[in-house]
Amino acid sequence: MATNETLRTPAVEDYTKAIYSLESRHDEPVSTKTLAERLGITPGSVSAMLKRLDELGLITHVPYRGVRLTDAGRRIALEVIRHHRLLESYLTDVLGMPWDRVHAEAEVLEHVLSEDLEELIAAKLGHPTVDPHGDPIPTAAFDLYEGETRGLDELPIGATGRFVRVSDSDPEMLRYLAEQGIAIGDELEVVERQPFGGPLFVRFGTNTRALGDALTRAMRVEPGEPRR
Repeated sequence: MATNETLRTPAVEDYTKAIYSLESRHDEPVSTKTLAERLGITPGSVSAMLKRLDELGLITHVPYRGVRLTDAGRRIALEVIRHHRLLESYLTDVLGMPWDRVHAEAEVLEHVLSEDLEELIAAKLGHPTVDPHGDPIPTAAFDLYEGETRGLDELPIGATGRFVRVSDSDPEMLRYLAEQGIAIGDELEVVERQPFGGPLFVRFGTNTRALGDALTRAMRVEPGEPRR
């Protein structure tokens, strides 16, 4: 089951990256339906590609449950994730591109980044551990440490913490956060929750913002000690 570089197509990389994300999020096998929804394609197309990944030795099937990545598949996924997040960091920190635009650019460039250029970018940036959205960057040895965080929507009234990570899937959401002056690393306190699906009021410094459910679910927090 060869997995040499000639078989490393963008599609193979995209699938392994998507499977890794879904598998690590729930710590369970990934179903064809879930993967199809993630990639925005038909289950039939996913089934055909999964057969190809199986032939390449990148996944294993768990009967009646879905697929898991093999060690080889996981290495590819982490390598592509490392490329993606280093590129996002470079585009933001060196080229000054807004954080709501870098995801789409990195999605294209991640497939063509060479190992030599990856090393140069990492060194130029000082070997960062997180990207502009707070997502951890895999090491050069393809280890990935996911710190303990909680969704902002899960925190009770009076909870404090530090905003450390946000989903990069919605550029409009990122633009809104920037417009509100909310950035990764900000200290926060949950001050009020409106009933019946209403907004969550969160204090950032001296400013209190009303944040909707979709936004608070996308924001991850490193919890602190409740204020007395």
